[in-house]
Amino acid sequence: MKQLSIYLVFLITLFIACGEKQKDTAVTPWGENIDSISDESEFDLIEIQRSGEMIMLTLTGPQFYYDYRGRHLGTQYLLAERFASQVGVRLRVEVCRDTIEMRERLLSGEGDIMATVEVGRLEVCPTKTDLQKELQAWYKPSILEEIRKKEEYLLSSRSVKRRIFSPMLDRQSGIISHYDGLFMQYCRTIRWDWRLMAAQAYQESTFDPKATSWAGAKGLMQIMPTTADHLGLPRDQMYDPEKSIAAAAKLIEELEHTFSDISDHRERINFILASYNGGSHHIRDAMALCQRDGHNHHQWANVSEYVLKLEQPKFYCDPIVKYGYMRGSETADYVAKINQRWNSYREVKSPRQYFNQEPRKANQKSRKYNLD
Repeated sequence: MKQLSIYLVFLITLFIACGEKQKDTAVTPWGENIDSISDESEFDLIEIQRSGEMIMLTLTGPQFYYDYRGRHLGTQYLLAERFASQVGVRLRVEVCRDTIEMRERLLSGEGDIMATVEVGRLEVCPTKTDLQKELQAWYKPSILEEIRKKEEYLLSSRSVKRRIFSPMLDRQSGIISHYDGLFMQYCRTIRWDWRLMAAQAYQESTFDPKATSWAGAKGLMQIMPTTADHLGLPRDQMYDPEKSIAAAAKLIEELEHTFSDISDHRERINFILASYNGGSHHIRDAMALCQRDGHNHHQWANVSEYVLKLEQPKFYCDPIVKYGYMRGSETADYVAKINQRWNSYREVKSPRQYFNQEPRKANQKSRKYNLD
């Protein structure tokens, strides 16, 4: 009888164990641990929230996802980012080559949500039913409209907080700005024409040392916080004009080495300016396309055409391109405007000793100029 009781207890225990979800075990230096999540298909909303991260599978492109001056943009990305915030997690992005790869990775559990060609619609892995319900309950067409308006604003000049000063402080006296002396000082070490850096500074901030962009770029030369960290510029000193100019000179010097394969210094300047604005990786992508098509990829006139083409799917989805879509028209325009202003500044030859002074509050008023 006693043996029968023991046998019944064993059967009941076995039955309960079989009714529970199978759990994986892992041997560690501290013993055997049980992993309560053994099946990735069961990694639904609650598990995503516990992990603190939602994985988005996407393509590169303006409606999907791209890097813009150190910040992430793209309509579908911003939509997914807002949804991730809604459920209380951060968003991690995995860029795929095409929609086939996206779908395969989604179905295999490598991602939680997927960007679709239909802008404003995100697709959830079929097994994540709770996540799907949460997304359906949250999404409204008005959210997409808000995101589009936000993106339009961020990409406009209205998103940069700055005072607009004259591009020439005193043309008759040969003074471009209050910072001419600093431009001269720091351009000596990098062998740049100080008037070129002055032209770049005006394009970046219109000579406003307190300028701030939505992306976080700050100061006279609009240095990004992460770039400031790299260059050794303390974040609490990013608005200091001299610190900003010194950091920009250091970055320009680094880019001089990055593009040392371009022997013509005048040509190299254009590539450096383009990289300062759009990132050296994107410029290298444009150079690779240019070279593949049989053109001289060390001439800006040729490469700038491919910088523009990196706005088109045919080119930014090309296998030779490593960093995807870029706002090429903005970068090409940036280089062109600085060159145009530099040519104008070249008339300045012997400015008087009127450097390192604070902007005149009474005599110099903020004025509106067309920077587009």
